Amino acid sequence: MSVLADIVATTREAVAARKEAVPVAELARAGAHRASLGDRRSLAGALSSEGLSVIAEHKRSSPSAGVIREGVSLQDVVGAYERAGAAALSVLTEETRFGGDLDDLRAAREASGLPILRKDFVVDDYQLHEALAAGADAVLLIVAALAHDELAELHDLAGKLELDAVVEVHDARELAVATDVLGGGGAGIIGINNRDLATLEVDTRRTFELLGQVPEGALVVAESGFSQRSELQELADAGVDAVLVGEALMRAADIEAACRSLTGVVAAGRG
Repeated sequence: MSVLADIVATTREAVAARKEAVPVAELARAGAHRASLGDRRSLAGALSSEGLSVIAEHKRSSPSAGVIREGVSLQDVVGAYERAGAAALSVLTEETRFGGDLDDLRAAREASGLPILRKDFVVDDYQLHEALAAGADAVLLIVAALAHDELAELHDLAGKLELDAVVEVHDARELAVATDVLGGGGAGIIGINNRDLATLEVDTRRTFELLGQVPEGALVVAESGFSQRSELQELADAGVDAVLVGEALMRAADIEAACRSLTGVVAAGRG
């Protein structure tokens, strides 16, 4: 069994257990209350600004890297990201292999005014209601983890819940599926993951190889493997809209300085 298939199987079991503990109707009420407050933050809007945007990720651990960072609070991390000029946050909520949970999402919502992407392996409608109730503005939908009909249904529901959806691909076939789900047009956000979710190997050229096949008008997020300002400049020059960076920032001795070096924002009081 591939790493992705194993994670998806574990996720389906965990979601089934959570459904027993908290009915979807309860989550829907919480989501409706949040909607009534009008506190949505648009990920698509944040990524549409001129230049390359940085989505800074809170990530405790991963199957490929193990434990990434201990001894630093989520509030301190996301605060550093916001001060350093990140356009949005990504918060990993998968528990078994990434060490996250929905409490991380709730804490990030309280600590930051940036749009928040729930980064997880979404396989069920229930997780979209969870995301909305916990404070997410967007969700990740991984083409490789879903059948075509499942992906289409989840994408449709995300729209109805006013959640932006980052549809993640890592090869040309998956990009064709994503384009079809988006209706063949340019509306939407496509994430190009340079990490093969079956082998966990990373090839950062994948973004550039697939970029020309992305439908015109779609926002493009490059994911995995980028950590240097020069790499981000190459992405910007190629027309990529955003880059998601997690591990490199979480490992940095000074998280704010590391993020600032990528966003290009000058620290207050300098220069």
